[in-house]
Formats: sequence, structure tokens, C-alpha cells
Amino acid sequence: MARLLKLWFRFDEAVGRREYFWSGVFLMALKLGVDAAVVYAVTGRWWSPLQYVTPLLSTRFAAMHSPLAPAPAWLLVVMGVWALPFLWICVTMTLRRAIDAGLSPWTVLLFFVPFVNWILMLLLAIGPHREEQRPIVEEVLVEHRLRAAFKGIAAGVVIGAISVGLHVLLFHRYSAVVFVGTPFTMGAAAGWFYNRAVLQDAGRTARLGALTIAVAAIACLVFALEGVLCLAMALPLALPVGALGALVGRAIRGEHLVSKPALLCLFTLPASVVLDRPHAPPLREVVTSVEIAAPPEQVWRHIVSFSELQPPPQWFFRLGIAYPMRARIRGTGPGAVRNCEFSTGAFVEPITIWDPPRRLAFDVASQPPPMHEWSPYRDLHPPHLDGTMRSRRGEFRLVELPGGRSRLEGSTWYELQLDPQPYWSIWSDLLIHQIHGRVLRHIKAEVEGSG
Repeated sequence: MARLLKLWFRFDEAVGRREYFWSGVFLMALKLGVDAAVVYAVTGRWWSPLQYVTPLLSTRFAAMHSPLAPAPAWLLVVMGVWALPFLWICVTMTLRRAIDAGLSPWTVLLFFVPFVNWILMLLLAIGPHREEQRPIVEEVLVEHRLRAAFKGIAAGVVIGAISVGLHVLLFHRYSAVVFVGTPFTMGAAAGWFYNRAVLQDAGRTARLGALTIAVAAIACLVFALEGVLCLAMALPLALPVGALGALVGRAIRGEHLVSKPALLCLFTLPASVVLDRPHAPPLREVVTSVEIAAPPEQVWRHIVSFSELQPPPQWFFRLGIAYPMRARIRGTGPGAVRNCEFSTGAFVEPITIWDPPRRLAFDVASQPPPMHEWSPYRDLHPPHLDGTMRSRRGEFRLVELPGGRSRLEGSTWYELQLDPQPYWSIWSDLLIHQIHGRVLRHIKAEVEGSG
């Protein structure tokens, strides 16, 4: 076991095709077995091997029939954390196997390209070991550490600018390539340039990878590409991935390889936009409830429409996230139209089910942006505000409880066109829970106050 752990988690062990193949088979079986057992225990649905189309979790949650579509947010967090050591093993073993096969170590960046990654792993599993004389740098340029760090950061930011420009600004696609593959590539470029002349400390290299991501985030803010809030939500994912990429770049440089054509691999990931096809996101449901000291008949009229809400006390709403202010309805019964006014505009909600005093359901015909971006610039409107988070329908349910009490439940079904889904759904579910809670607490106060 100690031998296996060293093979999987360290950079200094050579990886042949036999070790690469059997480690891949065993680890895939282990992860699939644990994933299937946990998902079945929580949702009662089976986790299929077909969900593993990509090692980046970018398409596993896209299908409407995905076992994780109705899963609680905590399960997505657990599965994301459980995937991290497997991601590390895949990246480091792919790097060492590429070197053993006589390929450029920059080949590891293809691991983050959709569909190409599976072809790469198959070729590495069957490719032979190659004895090859590697060119050794005869003349080492001694650079000041600060200058080397500056070059590394600059290289990473350039790669990030190209990738984000293609995926986000040109094609408006917020995929796992943007939030995982791009930070990794940026970190790898920064780590390689930082260690180009002299092999630097691994800890400093990892910190430089994270710093490269932070500098790129500041650049997005300065050049009016993104606002503070969205950057703050993306950084917890991008920073550690950038640090991992920097360590891989350092390991590549440790091979003392100088191959200018190999540097072109850095641009493979940005160019992968042609393979990054949009997919149908899962329909997610968020449910929030509150108990009210009144029977359902008394609560009903307050859920159909409610009075003006007080300004939100929560700090995140004051940063620009949309929050509900009031609700009005025109007509009664199915076909009536409910307008729920938010701080960014109004949701137009045609009533589909009118069942007093038990159930009120509605579709969402149109909706405003989910937030006003907090930025030094006025009226900043990045592409992700248009359609990446879209509500499809909602529902209020009243359940009669003993003692003349009621439980009021609010549900929202929505689609999120942001990958990796397990990460971004944590934020979106939390946001919708807060919106639900604001409305339900207001209705509770109205009902109990009037009573």
C-alpha cells in the first residue's frame, strides 16, 4: 500500500504503461463503486458508468435524468471533495506516463480538453516505454526570483485572457474548461516560467500559481469583465486548481526539457472551445419551509400576493444579489398572472394550479437578471447574467398541522448553465434558499401579525 500511495501521489516515481493501466482500472472501479453506493443511499437512484464522460465532472450532471439532479447540495460537496484526490492522481500519473512514453510533459494539459482526454489516456495505457536522450540545458540563466515570478504570472495571465476571451466573451460558455481547465493551465505556465532558470521551492511555486489566478481576477475587475461578487464565488475553486497547475509546471521544468514547440500545448486548452459543446442543464429543485401559527385557510391569501417587504438586512443582498420586494396578482384561478417584483425587475408568473388552501403553482414566463454586479464601473453586465441561471417554475404548498398550525413550503425549479455543476449549484441553491426564506418569513409575520 505504501508503494501504491507513493506511485499515485508523488512526482518522483516513474509510471509505465502497466502501472498506468492497472492503477486506472482499480481507481475507476473504486470511485465508481463508492459514488454509486453513496448516490443510491441518498437518492435511491443508480449512478451509471456512462456519467463518467469526462474526468472534470463537467457533463455528468447535464442530463435531465441524472441521479444527482434531485440530490441535496451537501451530496454534491461530498462528491466534489471525494473527487479531488482522484484528480490529483490522474494529473500526476498522466504527466509521468507521458514522460515515460517519450512525449512532451506539456501533453498533460490535454487531460483537461473534453473528449480528447479519454483518447489521451487510452494511448498512454497502450503506448510503449521509450528510451530517449533528452536535451539538457547547458547554459542556465540565473534570474532574480522576483523577475522569474513576474514572467510566470504574465505567462499565466496571457493564457487565461485567451481562454476566457474565446469561451466567455466570444461564445458565452461557462464550462468546466473555464473554471477548472483554464486556472490549471495558467498555473502550469506560471510554474514552468518561474522555475525556468532555477528550480524553486515547491511551496513558493504553489503560492505563485494561486497569485497568478488572483492577479487575473483583479484584471477582470479592472477591465470591467466581471464584478466582485462573481469573482469571489469563483476564487475558492480557481485558487487551489491554479496552485496544483503550478506544481505540475514545476515538475515539468524539473525534467530539464527545452522544447519550444511543446509550449504550444499551452494554447491547446483555449482552442478547445471548438469541442466544448453546450448541453442541457439539469432541472434542480430547491425547497424551503416555515411553520406558521395559523390554519391554511388564513395563510392562503397571503401567498397569492403579499405587501411590501422591508429592505434586506443580509449583507449579500446589499452587494447586488436580486431580492424580492412585493408580489401582485391579476385575476384568480389558472391563467391568472402573478408579478413578483425583485430589486432587479419583475418575475412574470402565469398560474398553472390554483387549489386553495393547499397549493399554488406557476410557471416563469420571464425573469430579471439574478444580480446587479458590484463593480467600480456603472451598469456592468457580464454575459453570465443572461440565461445562465433561469427559473422555470415555482410552487407554494400548505400542509395542515395539529393545533391550528400550518407548514408553508416554497419550491423553485431552475436550470444552471454553469459548470462544474457540483460547485456552482452550492452557491445557486444557497441564494434561492435565502430568497425563499425572505418571502416565507414575511408571510409568517403578516399572518401571525394580522391574527
